[in-house]
Amino acid sequence: MTNREARSVLVTGASRGIGLSIARTFAEAGDNVAGTYRTTAPQEKFLSVRCDVTSESDVDRAFTEAEAAHGLVEVLVASAGITHDQPLMRMTREDFTSVLDTNLTGAFSAAQRAIRGMQRKRSGRIILISSAVAMRGERWQSSYAASKAGLVGFARSLAREVGPRGITVNVVAPGLTRTDMSEALTQEQRDQLIQHIPSGRLAEPQEIADVVYFVADQPYINGAVIPVDGGAGMGH
Repeated sequence: MTNREARSVLVTGASRGIGLSIARTFAEAGDNVAGTYRTTAPQEKFLSVRCDVTSESDVDRAFTEAEAAHGLVEVLVASAGITHDQPLMRMTREDFTSVLDTNLTGAFSAAQRAIRGMQRKRSGRIILISSAVAMRGERWQSSYAASKAGLVGFARSLAREVGPRGITVNVVAPGLTRTDMSEALTQEQRDQLIQHIPSGRLAEPQEIADVVYFVADQPYINGAVIPVDGGAGMGH
């Protein structure tokens, strides 16, 4: 961890899994962290803010609370996400759009709100949490893959737009990670997925969080897509 002044950090989807590990990592490093949750507030050593990222007013309120406590947000990590996995023939339009509304449009709303203050400071870090599935695809995950792939184009376009103002926009793309989502799989399903991971195991949430923290410290990494997937997405 570097010796520097504490930053104002906002992490969406910080109630569990990867988002919770990211929020903890920044808080333990001495940053002032606000983490959003939708239903159950995490009992952690950072400010918990209720927010449904599909609601623009909720996103604005979350930033307002974080700014009141810690000042203008300097680091945004958009980690909130859902899945609704099923074959396309069974998927309704609402099933598909609900995943995009959370994973892609929710990140758009958070980034748009964060940039207000970052442009004033002429400095900022935006990190979007995508997935290895965005690059390689996975059966029954067309809605999830579409939402996470959309983050890549969004981040790279935004990086070109706000880079001259000292704001970086990057994507971290985890592979299969030991979270509630992976624990819901059967052992047979996990074993099948692990066969495609050269490292031969699932990622730990902390491994993702460490990369996010590193990227937030780098002023000259911009528009990058950084895989943390044990090699599962090589060649994409």
